[in-house]
Amino acid sequence: MCGITGIFAFNLVGKFNRIHVTNATMALHQRGPDFQDIYTDEWIGLGHRRLSIIDTRAVANQPMWDESNRYCIVFNGEIFNYKQLRASLESKGEKFNTTSDTEVLLKLLMHEGTESLNELNGFFAFAFYDKQEQTMIVARDRYGVKPLLYVFDDDKFLFASEMKAILQYGLEKQIDYNSLYTYLQLNYIPAPDTIFTHVKKLLPGHYLEIRRQKMSVHQYYSIPYSPGNYQNISYSEAQSTFERLMDEAVQRRLVSDVPLGAFLSGGLDSSVITALASKHKPDLHTFSIGFRDEKFFDETHYAELVAKKFNTKHTVFSLTNDDLYRHVHDILNYIDEPFADSSAIAVYILSKETRKHATVALSGDGADELLAGYNKHAAHYRVLHPGLKEKLVQSTASLWGSLPQSRNSAFGNKIRQLSRFAEGAKQNSKDRYWQWAALASNDDALKLLHPDLRQNKWLGEYVGRRKQILQHIPSHENINDILYTDVQLVLANDMLTKVDLMSMANGLEVRTPFLDVEVVNFLFSLPESYKINRAIRKRILQDTFRNVLPTALYNRPKKGFEVPLLKWFRREMKTYITEDLLGEKFIQDQGLFDIAEISKLKLQLFSANPADSHARIWALVVFQAWWRKYVG
Repeated sequence: MCGITGIFAFNLVGKFNRIHVTNATMALHQRGPDFQDIYTDEWIGLGHRRLSIIDTRAVANQPMWDESNRYCIVFNGEIFNYKQLRASLESKGEKFNTTSDTEVLLKLLMHEGTESLNELNGFFAFAFYDKQEQTMIVARDRYGVKPLLYVFDDDKFLFASEMKAILQYGLEKQIDYNSLYTYLQLNYIPAPDTIFTHVKKLLPGHYLEIRRQKMSVHQYYSIPYSPGNYQNISYSEAQSTFERLMDEAVQRRLVSDVPLGAFLSGGLDSSVITALASKHKPDLHTFSIGFRDEKFFDETHYAELVAKKFNTKHTVFSLTNDDLYRHVHDILNYIDEPFADSSAIAVYILSKETRKHATVALSGDGADELLAGYNKHAAHYRVLHPGLKEKLVQSTASLWGSLPQSRNSAFGNKIRQLSRFAEGAKQNSKDRYWQWAALASNDDALKLLHPDLRQNKWLGEYVGRRKQILQHIPSHENINDILYTDVQLVLANDMLTKVDLMSMANGLEVRTPFLDVEVVNFLFSLPESYKINRAIRKRILQDTFRNVLPTALYNRPKKGFEVPLLKWFRREMKTYITEDLLGEKFIQDQGLFDIAEISKLKLQLFSANPADSHARIWALVVFQAWWRKYVG
């Protein structure tokens, strides 16, 4: 797990940008605190920051060259089946100087080129340079665990793990209004777009090839999902296969030359990972965070039950709201592209505390998107299979809309959920998916923009982007269609981005067994009934491990975690928001937002009916803090 950056210059103008490679590499120091090195020649600059995990010796540092000094690689990630790949290469006469997965990847690419990408089981972003042919291959893993941003123009090709490194090359900072508009709805910016018009994200499962000053984009992997075309396998057989694949996925992710542990929230997903890991690592260290001031969200009791059952060395980081608040500005300072999933605050602190004990942590990320674990999945299911209750909620939509809504009370949150359900149930399949994926409607997001921006031609392009995202939602969808889109939209751009940002800010590698390619491919070969029905979500996961996990973990609501934004905004952060970041002078000078609409949103924030205003305000706070640091 590391940070990478580089430049491929096409002419004299492009060559001038090589001087920025060192600063770009240094900008990634938190991703790779153990070592830094760069390589430059007439046309190329490559930089690497290392977080040492496998073969921590200096001989495994990067950029790494083969013996002939023709091929070079900078690599961020882990290849979990590298030992098998190495054995195959050795049988063909290849020799190795390290025990690292980096050298295996380098030599595999030398022998097989891009055909080797589908042999890799792991997560990665890398650049592979052929000095003799003057070509470069840049690739990203199947599901987007590792980030990769790039710029391509007439003069050069640039790439980096994070935007803060890309910006070291002195690019024009032209805001992409489509991305801003999408961000105001989703609280994140989906790939391949970024907040800047000239910077793109490489899509998961894709690679770029740079040859003769031309760039071509190729897809090497897509989930083998064919709606309605499922394996002819019984539910009990599916459970046995799923358990075996998960056990193998966890085993693969236990390889490390540095201390390794596991996140243990007390939820089902991380508990399954802990149960499997403890079989193969008896000294497993597990980590949880508790919330002393938010008892409703504190699941440390369940985490401790799991830790006791599997005899792990368990550490709980017990936090107050003040502890959470103290890290807000550190997080705002690290975010280099607007990203407003507020649960990142908890992930940041968990990563920071875990890093004091381990360099690698397993997590349960991905299970909800693969197995229908969210409330919205239950809502989609009920729309597709309506009963009397669903019809009644839809028929009384006007009532729910008129009642106070808030995420900060059980009653207010239930009204909010009923209102969103009733509204979404009336929509067509694509609009419903988008509405339930978003925190703000199209209209509400558009109103926040300055009146001059609402009239621009860019709105037509936004429609095209949205259509591309929703292309796999048919008019008569099933739950697997929803999950397929979730993996590409929500998982890649929200959940995995959050974990990568917050863990790498603290030099911690997080591994995700649920996103093993064998597991993902298998789960998308199963019908929706194996994953969800009216009574249960993540059905096959719950049933497969029912006899393994403590019974107390079952039959309780999924809680997640809501950081107390509303309380902070009304108290500690009130002046910072109302008079600074969202103050009239800042907004007027900036020229992006509508002062009157933001004033309405602030009034709602301090009203008795805040609804989702605090989440929308957080998106604006993140954007304004980012703007001030990187643009203003």
